Amino acid sequence: MAHPLIPEVQKLVDTNPVMVFMKGTADFPMCGFSAKAVSVLRAAGVEKVGSFDLLSDDDMWTALEELTEWPTSPQVFIKGQFIGGCDIVTEMFENGELQQMLKA
Repeated sequence: MAHPLIPEVQKLVDTNPVMVFMKGTADFPMCGFSAKAVSVLRAAGVEKVGSFDLLSDDDMWTALEELTEWPTSPQVFIKGQFIGGCDIVTEMFENGELQQMLKA
């Protein structure tokens, strides 16, 4: 049976063109990987980074893990699509894929 908060996770993803589930918030990250992911997104031209603090809600973290089958944070979604974590977003930025995805 699916976690009851998966629809809440999906609602955040659907209403924010760029959404990061992270430790802390986009304005006040609480870990280096979360801070780097937000920094990379901003360097790619994202002005508004939606964020959810996973440290504030264990149930949302559990629902997110079930939805994405990804065990770590941050978790980045762009235009409703799960992209991955800090390393993947950084690699995409470095090779230009991230900027292309954001423009499309």
